[in-house]
Amino acid sequence: MSNEYITLISSDNHHFIISKPAAFVSNTLKNALNLNFKESETNIIKLNENSLVLNKICEYFYYNLKYKDQEIDVPEFEIPTEMALELLVASDYFDC
Repeated sequence: MSNEYITLISSDNHHFIISKPAAFVSNTLKNALNLNFKESETNIIKLNENSLVLNKICEYFYYNLKYKDQEIDVPEFEIPTEMALELLVASDYFDC
């Protein structure tokens, strides 16, 4: 696989292939990929989030890339009520 993409693996073993710019929305992932960690060589990161939460996190990474420089007409990022607490904890971990 190209070095332009990374693979995030959820706790229930689903694989999410995302672009490095999207991954770099997260300071945690950015550091793991830029420092001398094993992940920087393999471009594969195993995480503790389940696939539903990790999917929403990946959606947010791309949402952030798309709208980060816009000041007006940015649509609200939809967060399902039942996932709010898990996403709050995950956003703290991912530092985004």
